[in-house]
Amino acid sequence: MTRTILATTAIWTLITAPALAAGELHIYNWGDYTSPKLIEKFEKEFDVKVTLDSYDSNETMLAKVRAGNSGFDIVVPSDYTVKVMIDEGLLEETKPNEMANFKHMIPKFVDVYWDPGRNYTVPWQFGLTTYAVNTDKYKGPMDSISLLFAPPEELKGRINVLDDMNSLIHAAERFVGVDRCTSNKEDLKKVNDALLAAKPYWRTMSYDTITKITSGDVDVTQTWNGAAYRMRQQIPAIKFAMTKEVMEGWMDNVSVLKGAANVENAKLFQNFIMAPENAALISEFAGYDNGIEGSKAFLPPEFASAPEINMPEGATSEFVPPCPKEVVEIYNKIWTNLKK
Repeated sequence: MTRTILATTAIWTLITAPALAAGELHIYNWGDYTSPKLIEKFEKEFDVKVTLDSYDSNETMLAKVRAGNSGFDIVVPSDYTVKVMIDEGLLEETKPNEMANFKHMIPKFVDVYWDPGRNYTVPWQFGLTTYAVNTDKYKGPMDSISLLFAPPEELKGRINVLDDMNSLIHAAERFVGVDRCTSNKEDLKKVNDALLAAKPYWRTMSYDTITKITSGDVDVTQTWNGAAYRMRQQIPAIKFAMTKEVMEGWMDNVSVLKGAANVENAKLFQNFIMAPENAALISEFAGYDNGIEGSKAFLPPEFASAPEINMPEGATSEFVPPCPKEVVEIYNKIWTNLKK
């Protein structure tokens, strides 16, 4: 899933590295998701020249990696994509659990389904996917995912949803009340019908959620909590919905590609971002929590108390593991039909 502004996919090289660099590191990350301060600090501390390229979805990144010879050392896949990449032998077993800064990782994020014990990955950021509303334009209830699928008249044609198969289909599953990754044909028909019925109400399908709502192009956008935090810095009336349905949780993870040319520098980077003060730079830039204990001490107080970051009592979320192949095949058919 994409949680950031869709950036132009173009390699940009930070020029703060010393002239006699000890090495290089090539990072492939989501667009508008990497703190320049973090990269500058890493370059200066380790005398490593960093280049960064961006992608807009797990699927885009995975296709490039599967094709081979990507030239990247580090990628930042979401939880379910990590599982796929480990199963396919695409990631290097770097043993973050033996690194000096591993002690800072929040314990509940160690034995995760996608990388039990953390032999391959470290957290980058984690969050929720629901939607944000400009409450200057809409003052009605915003506690249900149904706002995206059965909106009131005033919001029809004023909604953006993510151009993301998994996030949108999982939202539809929550709306119609069926299990995530269901293989039941009747349930999948309900999901398909709900998506097709709602499509006329959507103005756009785009990852560029911040621009969509802050420009006034839409009044509601499916989005991620960190993006909503950044939206609110521009328009205080924008609020992130904590829905009564179980919300989609996700975590992006710093991973090293199998056969990467700069494995040792990649390991340095994994350890580097587990230091609380460095994890704080990640969150300060993109607006998401990071999975590292003590990082909030290095962040402004308003971030730690932000309503987008803190789930209210009674709200729940879940990570969704990769769906079975036969379900993904049906998802692809539903998605292709929806995009016609």
